[in-house]
Amino acid sequence: MIELIVVIVILGILAAMALPKLVDMRSDASTTALKGMAGTATSAMMVNYAGCGGSSHATSGDSASRCRQVRYCDDVSSLMQVPIDTSQYTVSHTDLGAVNGTTGLCEITQVSTGDTLPFDGISAGNP
Repeated sequence: MIELIVVIVILGILAAMALPKLVDMRSDASTTALKGMAGTATSAMMVNYAGCGGSSHATSGDSASRCRQVRYCDDVSSLMQVPIDTSQYTVSHTDLGAVNGTTGLCEITQVSTGDTLPFDGISAGNP
């Protein structure tokens, strides 16, 4: 019986030591997810701009699959295979301009934490 009590006490001590680590991991995971979304948004903007450059920024006909119009930062969602979940993240509605190739700083915000990260935006596919 004493051995069982000792085992339970040892497990309790181990659990008390591990719990703060697990709680801290949630914060790290949220931060990493936000960084991943910012990186994905930057990549989507750059890939779209490259596709638009190859089609003279035409967004219709045969070029429609390679070039999407981007003028505002929140247009990035239309560039992604899975659009940004607006219940999880919001993207600023910053005007990048109507001139193709104009760059600007966009912001993505994680709704649950309120944390914000900048990412690079680039206008493309504008007439």
